[in-house]
Amino acid sequence: MTAYPDGNDLDAVHRASRHVVIVGGGFGGLACAMELGNAPDNDVTVVDRRNHNLFQPLLYQVATAALSPADIAEPIRKTLARFKNINMIMAEVVGIEPSSRMVSLSDGDPLSYDKLVIATGSDYNYFGHDEWRQLAPGLKSIHEARQIRHQLLLAFEKAERAKSEPEKQALLTSIVIGGGPTGVEMAGAISELGRFMISRDFRNLQPDNLKVILVEAGPRILAAFPEHLSAYAKSYLENIGVEVRTGRRVMDIREDGAEIEGEFVPAGSIIWGAGVKASPAHSWLAIPGLAGGRIPVDDHLRVLGFDDIYAIGDTSALTGADGKLLPGLAQVAKQQGTYLGKSLRAGKAVSGFKFRNRGNTAVIGRNAAVFDFGKWTLKGRAAWLLWALVHVYLLINFEKRLLVAIQWVGRYLTRQRGARIIDETAEGADDGPGAPNRSTAEPEGIEANSSFVHQCMTGRRN
Repeated sequence: MTAYPDGNDLDAVHRASRHVVIVGGGFGGLACAMELGNAPDNDVTVVDRRNHNLFQPLLYQVATAALSPADIAEPIRKTLARFKNINMIMAEVVGIEPSSRMVSLSDGDPLSYDKLVIATGSDYNYFGHDEWRQLAPGLKSIHEARQIRHQLLLAFEKAERAKSEPEKQALLTSIVIGGGPTGVEMAGAISELGRFMISRDFRNLQPDNLKVILVEAGPRILAAFPEHLSAYAKSYLENIGVEVRTGRRVMDIREDGAEIEGEFVPAGSIIWGAGVKASPAHSWLAIPGLAGGRIPVDDHLRVLGFDDIYAIGDTSALTGADGKLLPGLAQVAKQQGTYLGKSLRAGKAVSGFKFRNRGNTAVIGRNAAVFDFGKWTLKGRAAWLLWALVHVYLLINFEKRLLVAIQWVGRYLTRQRGARIIDETAEGADDGPGAPNRSTAEPEGIEANSSFVHQCMTGRRN
């Protein structure tokens, strides 16, 4: 007999209702759950290894001390609390048994389902070098963002006390691997953060000591964008002091730096953004994954070969109107989650899913961003303002939108960063392989909220 963790009998609870299990509380999983909220004859269970939903597009700002984790994350239970037919379980899924319609958890009894939605997202791909993860964290979790922030800020503190110029230069060198939107955003943000801090807060450092290297194996950065937007981004980054190296591969990563095409570059911080792979969910179904482990689905998002299992977001493989696989973007996951939730609520498949491209974007720095809408493009200050408006709007609730908007205005006017706290636990904590999907309690909500209240009361930023 299968039971909830609190002892309620699932068979009794769901005898007269259909039980929908959603694995993953990201953009796609939450969108699907909210569409099923308070739906008659539907009981929903959301399973996630985290207890919170994370707005990953702004995670780089946590890593560069512009925002605190609580600004862009919210407990999943809080988000779904108004829906009485939805339960949330914080647990790790380790397998699926389609024949018995059971989801296996790492701890506790298995979970039965009538319909199963797999929305487990993606992780960074280290291309066979998983040992690099601890040396070059990516940006998929709060822990990784805090780890990067810890490395960056601690490197500046050590450089202030360095006894030689080579030691100082190495500590103030940051290597960002990968020229996609994440890499470009990180490189620009690190350069702006470092140059402001050096000129204002440090006595023994000079802005010329700072070195940010963006490494891309392909011929250009932002390869998914039109060439003129890529060229604009490269020019802007170089103007703010970022060294852009295209057509170069990272051969090895060590604690003290990285080997780039035979040249060893000493560095105080290394950040990974060179590619992603889907979660290992395809192995739960004993099927081969496509394009980095993505699960093949039909145009109703049903996993091929399974009548009652669906996959959405980064973990699904669906071809768009252009014949290419839909990209692993938040807007794709959210649209798929909404579509699937409506279909499950109606109890029948509506017309096949069609992705509506709302535009692809990347912020490069202060007053600089790029937007690609397909038929037309936008760059510069106008794109930057549109980027800010879109990202504030997409935050989970009004409280987060107001909090982030106020901090952005203050940061723009003062250039200050309000979350420059070196967390002594960040470097030592280890979420292990697959960290982006692990549920961990993050202590920084107190930091963010108390910092915001302090600013409101004193008119000063930390």
